[in-house]
Amino acid sequence: MNASLDPIHMPQRTVAVIGGGPAGLVAARFLKKHGFDPVVFEAAAAVGGQWNAGSPSSAVWPGMCTNTSRVLTAFSDLDHLEGASVYPSQIDMLAYLQQYAEKAGLAPHLRLSTRVEGLDQCAGKGWIVRSRRGESTVSELFPRVVVATGCCTAPDVPTVAGLSGFAGRSGAIHSSQYKGAEPYRGQSVLVAGCSISALEIASELAASGAKVCVAMRRQRYVLQKLLAGVPTDHVAFTRFAAQAGRVLPPEAIAAGMKQMVLQNCGSPEQFGAPKPDENIFAAGLTQSQNYLALVAEGRIRSRPWLEAVDGQTVRFADQSSEVFDAIILGTGFKLMLPFVSEAIAATLGLDGYHVDLHDHTLHPDLDGLGFIGLYPLVGPYFPVLELQARWLAYLWAGLRPMPSIETMQEGVSTARERRSGPRDVPMHALATLFATHAGVEPRPAAWPTLERALWFGPLSPASFRLTGPDAEPDAPTRAMMAARSFNAIIGDALTPEETARVKSVTATPDVRAA
Repeated sequence: MNASLDPIHMPQRTVAVIGGGPAGLVAARFLKKHGFDPVVFEAAAAVGGQWNAGSPSSAVWPGMCTNTSRVLTAFSDLDHLEGASVYPSQIDMLAYLQQYAEKAGLAPHLRLSTRVEGLDQCAGKGWIVRSRRGESTVSELFPRVVVATGCCTAPDVPTVAGLSGFAGRSGAIHSSQYKGAEPYRGQSVLVAGCSISALEIASELAASGAKVCVAMRRQRYVLQKLLAGVPTDHVAFTRFAAQAGRVLPPEAIAAGMKQMVLQNCGSPEQFGAPKPDENIFAAGLTQSQNYLALVAEGRIRSRPWLEAVDGQTVRFADQSSEVFDAIILGTGFKLMLPFVSEAIAATLGLDGYHVDLHDHTLHPDLDGLGFIGLYPLVGPYFPVLELQARWLAYLWAGLRPMPSIETMQEGVSTARERRSGPRDVPMHALATLFATHAGVEPRPAAWPTLERALWFGPLSPASFRLTGPDAEPDAPTRAMMAARSFNAIIGDALTPEETARVKSVTATPDVRAA
């Protein structure tokens, strides 16, 4: 980008927020609350991000529902409407986000149908944002910028010999292009991948009369969405799990997680799917309410990974082959920030999958530039996005101390070292990390009537409004209501077993960073 175009200089408290999805909206809400004037750039004609089916970058399909509960797919300032489904639909989520923007007074701050085409650093002065609306292009100099475009905008299409020439009548598509099961009724469909979207699409197709095979590189353990009527995210992602992850050795964490999965959901080979790796971290974890049951009924068949495609015929890694009418690739997304300059991309180490940041948010060489939501998360996104947005807003507002250059450099080095490991991050690890940074992580023992709910209940948005900046007087009541949702936490007192578990993770000094 040519910075000599004499950009418009924006006022000192103005912040450009790139992206009008959940991350961008919650960032704008807390920036505004703490004295900033956010300008939200959204390429689509309405807010909502992925949940706006009218957005060119949206990967939702008709009838799609959340895979996390309504309690944890919400921000702390707005609950879902009474009577909302346990797992809200795409339409529900879009309405929720539009209501959130309205309640936060963000309408005057939105620049809809405005795509950011360039972001570059103007040494010592701020950040030049070049945006386009229709045929009009504008360059503006902002003191601060938040990148909140998410990590699910660029489909990751695997390299398979002959895939581009697949000749099945319904073609080969990425899951982001899937628009429902009806066109595939009666057809033979290969779904490639073991992601949540891959298994949900495979289940929907099988229930709608398609003949379905699922091919995967490795079989993951599969969590159901509901465990005895309680949403999985209320059971799996807790403060106890976060603390255990900090102080216990990896093998102990893996054993505990595997025990929880096997006790509640069984192992895939029991249903007729391939046997996953004994190490649950090596195998990975995915989620689907109906997938394994459909495998057990023979309505979904398992295959190894694709090796080559010839016309309509797919050859698999075990050298077997089969003819298909359609291929749907549930193979995830690349992390793409096409608007950033080459210099910024190099500083961040962008390679399509990784970004080198201190705690996913800051870079020591990019002062005034923050990032929210650029990580593949295992578990609910909304509480994590809000906590990250609050931390960033508090830093810039002077409510929390800015990490030192040395601390941020160490954080960037840690991010680089983790490139060889799994990309997915557990929700509870990031939620408690950002909450601690923001000064809003409650100490369970300080809340006797909430102690059990805070340790073993869901990491509800309200539980992060108990203390610190933006604490709310009704937060204790709302946090308890969230914990008691679906009868997950009934009594207030810790059981003897729970007391022993808490002692096992609080009596040991932290041995690893969160």
